[in-house]
Amino acid sequence: MHKIRGTALAAVMASLTLLTAGCGQGLLGSDDAGSGENKDEPIILGMLIPQSGSEAAIGPYMSNAAQMAVDEINEKGGVLGRKLELKTADDACDPQTAAAGANKLVTEGIAVSVGGYCSGATLPTLPIFNKAGIPMVIPVANSQELVDQKLKNVFLINGTGGQQAEAAAAWMTKDGAAKAALMHDNTSYSKDLALRTQKLLDEPGGPETAILEAVTPKESDYSANINNVLAKKPDYVYWTGYFQEAGLLARQFRQAGYEGKILVGDGSVSPKLIEIAGAEAADGVYATMTQTPETLQGAESWIANYKQKFGSDPGPYSNQSYDAVRLAAEAITKAGGTDGEKVIAALEAIDGFSMFSGPLKFTPEHTLSTGGFQILVVKDGKFVLQDPLQ
Repeated sequence: MHKIRGTALAAVMASLTLLTAGCGQGLLGSDDAGSGENKDEPIILGMLIPQSGSEAAIGPYMSNAAQMAVDEINEKGGVLGRKLELKTADDACDPQTAAAGANKLVTEGIAVSVGGYCSGATLPTLPIFNKAGIPMVIPVANSQELVDQKLKNVFLINGTGGQQAEAAAAWMTKDGAAKAALMHDNTSYSKDLALRTQKLLDEPGGPETAILEAVTPKESDYSANINNVLAKKPDYVYWTGYFQEAGLLARQFRQAGYEGKILVGDGSVSPKLIEIAGAEAADGVYATMTQTPETLQGAESWIANYKQKFGSDPGPYSNQSYDAVRLAAEAITKAGGTDGEKVIAALEAIDGFSMFSGPLKFTPEHTLSTGGFQILVVKDGKFVLQDPLQ
């Protein structure tokens, strides 16, 4: 499991400086927009994020960081002599809302999609962007179902569900778990992660799966589900859904007298979990998560720049969203323009591009070669690094 070092972060920033330099001509110093494109028109990137609904707290982290990357690139001349422009649309972590948002972004003429948070909402956008010939650099959504569509225009820069399941199983084994309860909400990301974790736990040498429990999201009382789980006497509970339910489950498990350990998936890593659960119930909750700004060594100046620009700290998936824009700009540059097929080919040919997660080279499935998952824990009201799993 890869955890960024200070030198890697320096490489990210140096890469951005070099790529956006060059006689004021734009990314890589080109004065040709390529493919007969109009240099007077901006290159538009589209970002679907949750702006409403229970996951809306994540949206600003993603859009702010993406805008930060856009502004930094534009300050150094843009891409191929053209300015970048970011357009966002709400997906509300809802498939129908996401599909409507994707169609809206297509009509607005985006060159690359750099969004996607909830996998269940991202899935129905894949055929929309694919039909329009628009490459997708997905910063967050990571259900294996996204990969299984085998669409050439889809690239994931977050660890996959399979990689996260490996991290969860490895951590629970390392932490001495005997019986683990797996809980999901039946959405693509959550159920996929739970089932993949169950498959790993069923192998010899680790904890056994005590129960696989599905809950209905957006409920307020999960006592029936909790009673089902407690009847199996697990010493670990792994919740694979989102932070709204995670906070309620953590609080209600403790109220029911559960004294075992709680682990949550990356969709639950948010200050909102702690707020909903309450500080006492949230304390000690573990999480499988890729890098966050707080766990990035050497990221102090980047965090300070973000805070100065937006008046708040960056949150989960800020760094991945920042890198999604940078990667899209790099691919457009290498392609010599915004032709979708050429941009896709450029993304496939990326080798060593510096990102927060380390040098990038996509697998044939357009995923990261390593997921970069680590274990966080809630301590003193914040998620902090517990174990890099290296």
